[in-house]
Amino acid sequence: MRDLILQIAPVIRLARVSTAFGAVAGVWLTILWTRAMPEEAVPETIAATPLWLLLGGGVLAGGGLYAFGAGLNDLLDAHRDRVLRPTRPIAGGALPPEAGVSIVAVSLLLSVLGATVFGTGAVLATLFLSAAILVFNVLGKFIPAIGMLLLSVIYAGHAIVPNLSVTFLVPSWWVMSHALVVAGLAHTLGRRSPAISKRAGVFSLVGWLACSGVLGVLAWERVGGSVWPAWVPWTALIWPTVAAGVLALQVVRRARALGPGPKLGEKVSRYGAFWPAVYGFGWLAGVGAWRSAAIMGGLAAAGLLTLTVLRELYALSEHPVGYRL
Repeated sequence: MRDLILQIAPVIRLARVSTAFGAVAGVWLTILWTRAMPEEAVPETIAATPLWLLLGGGVLAGGGLYAFGAGLNDLLDAHRDRVLRPTRPIAGGALPPEAGVSIVAVSLLLSVLGATVFGTGAVLATLFLSAAILVFNVLGKFIPAIGMLLLSVIYAGHAIVPNLSVTFLVPSWWVMSHALVVAGLAHTLGRRSPAISKRAGVFSLVGWLACSGVLGVLAWERVGGSVWPAWVPWTALIWPTVAAGVLALQVVRRARALGPGPKLGEKVSRYGAFWPAVYGFGWLAGVGAWRSAAIMGGLAAAGLLTLTVLRELYALSEHPVGYRL
């Protein structure tokens, strides 16, 4: 059993399986929202396709694209990780670079395959996002102002892949803002290099405002004179707001326990990557779509369970249980 764990653990770590649930949740939210709200714009690909197939395609499209970005990050950063993060699979020698290349390629192919369920537009959007992820890994990580903004745009675009004509764009704006804040906190609290300068912070803020404006214009045109559809109750905002508050409290608690440093930055990134699943449940629960909310809640619960199980498996592989004589 331990030998099997030792063989698959580097692959799971490279693909960041434990934190991919947030990426899948963004895709699932758009699918479930489109199916649950009669007033929403429903493409034929979503209306005529069984829900199980749509959700399966969402797993491949969301999880595959996330794994593509995570694996690409480790491949391109292998030399730096040998100094800063020697426990990463490729940097630590647990996984050869050739295997990493294969995993990255297969992840991209799976994401495109999953996107075919939603039509040609979704496939093109997935390819565009994969190019944005490539730019982020080559350039954005080393220039925080560009990296944080690009990452937030990737998250927002990722969420609307299944339905590019979705009317209610506030959830996409919400996850975009969430990704920007989390990236900034993880970078600052984790004391990552290079530090975020005032100029970089202003650039990111201006970029966020510009992207918010673009989403606002799209929403205004689709809704017809407003960014918030009349058929969506304002109370729907309560659940995501509470979820954001819970995340803030969790970050504060971990900051007090760990103090600034790489470990805290990693914790913030991990929480932030998972939290879109919590937001997804909140948006659906807020409009009373309880069946869809239950599905999203199941995804969030599966994510928590996976995090717990993988943590125990990693511990078992590195520190096997033994007997004292």
